Amino acid sequence: MNTKMWVKALKVIPRISKAEWDELDIVSRWLIATRAAVLVMTMTSAIVAGLMAAIGGFPNVQLFSWWRFVLVIIGLVFAHATNNLVNDLTDFRKGVDKDNYYRTQYGPQPLESGLLTIKQLYGYIAVTGGIAAAAGFALVLTQKFSPQPGNPLITLGLMAAGALFVLFYTWPLKYIALGELTVLLVWGPLMIGGGFYAITGAWSWGAVAASLPYALATVTVIFGKHIDKRIEDKEKKIYTMPVLLGETLSRNLVIVMMALQYILPIAAIFFIPKYYSWVMLLVLLTPLLLKKQERQTILHVFTHPRPSEMPAEAKEFWPLWYVAAAFIHTRVYGGMFVLAMIIQTVLWSVIH
Repeated sequence: MNTKMWVKALKVIPRISKAEWDELDIVSRWLIATRAAVLVMTMTSAIVAGLMAAIGGFPNVQLFSWWRFVLVIIGLVFAHATNNLVNDLTDFRKGVDKDNYYRTQYGPQPLESGLLTIKQLYGYIAVTGGIAAAAGFALVLTQKFSPQPGNPLITLGLMAAGALFVLFYTWPLKYIALGELTVLLVWGPLMIGGGFYAITGAWSWGAVAASLPYALATVTVIFGKHIDKRIEDKEKKIYTMPVLLGETLSRNLVIVMMALQYILPIAAIFFIPKYYSWVMLLVLLTPLLLKKQERQTILHVFTHPRPSEMPAEAKEFWPLWYVAAAFIHTRVYGGMFVLAMIIQTVLWSVIH
């Protein structure tokens, strides 16, 4: 058991050799193979869904269910992990990761790097996907036990939508400039709005609207990644939005999305006060919580073209550039978002 590697894999995507891989325990291997560092974003969406459910969707009705909340977390995190494994399998079969492709430069691709055989990867997919499916079906079959019994067919439909995105994100959605929109829909309305419904049995458009600030944070990460590998993707005929829009417009869009992460919570206090109180303004402190060097780096990165050669300060994460800056911002923003919601939920429970 290598807990040090567990922690590292949750923070970054470790660069690792086959010899080092062979010495790792199964948990470390799974965390690396599923790119666990990005699973934190899904965990955040699941927690936000639960906190919104704790506040409640209707006046004077407590809609929170601890055990359904846990099932939502398990289902969403393992579904995302399955998606990452399926992505790697699809890219490998289509030859995307050959010839030192961008993806293989910043972290191991299990198949291309020779860490796993196809048979072993199928085993990872089967177990990981099986856990996600089990959690999902448990939510469907026990829908009548939710605080506000809803329609199990709706929960099943939400689960099916998630499964479709898992299977078809890498191809064809990412190839036809729908990958970024998929991320916005999945990490916001589907995970948070759908998670709210799975926990409570009640649909809330307010929860869907309240999901947008954090959903935009996740989109900046995928946008950053696609800007970074824009040239390589174009050569391989993977037409992501940055490939179609170009680097400059894509960088500006990320800046707009980051600004909206601070503007929307302010507006939400007036338009959806059930889910956004003044406490949510704590997210405005995010830039102050970033290290001075990080603030300067993020601002500089998205206001300037990508360097043609590796800057000295980027040695640890190059060729990641835009995505690294977006990921740093999203992790801190997500942490503040959850903290604000926890404080808000506690205050709400005291008042009511």
